[in-house]
Amino acid sequence: MTAKIQLALGIDEEATDVKITRSKDGDTSVAVFIFDSPKCMSGENANNNEILGMYMIDEEGEMVTRNVNAKFINGKSAGIEAIHKIEGERDWERFLRFMNRYAESNGMSLNKA
Repeated sequence: MTAKIQLALGIDEEATDVKITRSKDGDTSVAVFIFDSPKCMSGENANNNEILGMYMIDEEGEMVTRNVNAKFINGKSAGIEAIHKIEGERDWERFLRFMNRYAESNGMSLNKA
């Protein structure tokens, strides 16, 4: 199974950008996912898709965040931003495993700031 992200269940999305920050003590981390042209907000079924969160799905299971914000300009979709908070070392390691699988599946690479 490849790693995938869904905003509306059943529609696989590709993140345009992912920004990850981590506190100095490693207790808290935040990942911000940007979707410039999400599939769930385009096409003929765009009005029928219900976005209840961002679902990160891989062979280990599913991680979900409900902190998802759609952006609109002049009434048209201008993208989605999803924020995933990570607490503790165990969740951090799980998130990194997912991101490695997702990056491999979608041709993404890590750029350290």
